[in-house]
Amino acid sequence: MVPIQQVARKSGKSTQFAALCYRLRKNEGHEILLITSRRTGRWIMPKGWPMKGMSPDETAAQEAFEEAGVKGSIHDMSLGRYRLGRNRNRQSQRPCEAFVFPLKVRKLARKYKEKGQRKIRWFSPETAAMLVREPKLKKIIRRFDPKLL
Repeated sequence: MVPIQQVARKSGKSTQFAALCYRLRKNEGHEILLITSRRTGRWIMPKGWPMKGMSPDETAAQEAFEEAGVKGSIHDMSLGRYRLGRNRNRQSQRPCEAFVFPLKVRKLARKYKEKGQRKIRWFSPETAAMLVREPKLKKIIRRFDPKLL
C-alpha cells in the first residue's frame, strides 16, 4: 500500500486516480468490476484526472460513480500504480501514471453521468487480470485481497 502523501506528489508525469471496484461473494471470494473505454472498447478500471478540492481517493470514487454508477466505500491507501500511454494529440504520447484505490461496492446507481456510454461487468480476479492491458495493473488485480484491508 502507498501512503496518500506519496500519491499526491508529481514527478513530471500526468497522474490519474483509479478505483479497483470489488464486491464480496458468498463462498466465492470477490469479484472485480471493469468498464469499457469509450474510445476503444477495451476493459479498464474507472479512473480520471485530479479534481480540485478532492483527495486522490475521493477523485477515484467520484470517477467510479460518474463512469459506472458505483457507490461504496473507498480506502485512502493506494494499492500501487501502473503506467499507461496517453495520446493527447496524435503526434506524441505523454506518459501517464494511475494510482489504484480499492473501493468496496455497496450498490450501483440507476442513473449516472456516463450511463449507456460503456459496458460494465463483474469478473473473477483472474479473468479481470487477463482482460486489462497494463502489466502492473494485472499484478495489482491478482495480488488484491480485500481481507488484508
